[in-house]
Amino acid sequence: MLAILLATIVLHLTDLIILFISTCANAWRTHGVANYDLWHDCTQTNGRYHCRETSDADWLQAVQALMVLATIFCLISFIIFLCQLFTLLKGGRFFFTAVFQVLASLFVMSGAIIYTVMSPEWKNESDGYGYAFVLAWLAFPLTLISGFIYIVLRKKE
Repeated sequence: MLAILLATIVLHLTDLIILFISTCANAWRTHGVANYDLWHDCTQTNGRYHCRETSDADWLQAVQALMVLATIFCLISFIIFLCQLFTLLKGGRFFFTAVFQVLASLFVMSGAIIYTVMSPEWKNESDGYGYAFVLAWLAFPLTLISGFIYIVLRKKE
């Protein structure tokens, strides 16, 4: 049981770190020396970065909100899990934790889908998706699996 518990905690912390990096990193879309993310568009010239804020497009603000919500819900889920670990009765399931974790996965999936569908309007042929975009898509199944594990997991003494 201890191994399953530790593996679940490691998976959850990995989800949280991936969500945080994908939300904050400046590499959702790349074009040579230019990087575009949810918050800033940066170009590198002579070893220096020049950044400007992204546009106020409604879809981009929706992606920003969904990624921040996913990160917050994943963090809340982890805190609830730690509280339930010490207060839940023997044989109890971690449903409350699972709800927040599954919601976090749905938020990150929605944000990544919106970015995938709407960004081709802005994308040139030579642009590519960056590592933060890939991490967002990676966070979705990991967070969903973590949520399902919490549904199945029972507290034992």
